[in-house]
Amino acid sequence: MKLIDGVSAHALRLIPDERGRLMEIMRSDWPFFKKLGQVYMTTNYPGIVKAWHYHKKQTDHVACVKGMIKLVLYDGRENSPTKNEVNEFFIGEHNPKLVVIPVGVLHGWKCISETESIVINCPDEVYNYEHPDEFRVAYDDPDIPYNWDVVFR
Repeated sequence: MKLIDGVSAHALRLIPDERGRLMEIMRSDWPFFKKLGQVYMTTNYPGIVKAWHYHKKQTDHVACVKGMIKLVLYDGRENSPTKNEVNEFFIGEHNPKLVVIPVGVLHGWKCISETESIVINCPDEVYNYEHPDEFRVAYDDPDIPYNWDVVFR
């Protein structure tokens, strides 16, 4: 898969022992780290799609720590060398990854596990309640070449 310009995906190391598991999600000494605005958790019920949205100032750093999600990115940025590209990432407890989503890239996800998914985001900006840096597009917008249905390959 050709990655959208500015997108990166990083395998997360899961360290199990007899007490449980530890997984680092974000470190300030990783090469792609710029700054941390906040950390938040969101969930999805099985089969639910949360899409599409993008940010004009914020870079997202998304990891799924429980269940599995299909994280989809669409590059609708006018001057991008990867304009109209789509990236799909299947991430979660069976494939722990951190995906960096740059400013302007539309993104969303669908819970594809049989149980609720738990997603952690570490954006580089603090959420502004009065002027949110969040711009929404319908999940089934005909201008985005993506179908959220299950695809058998």
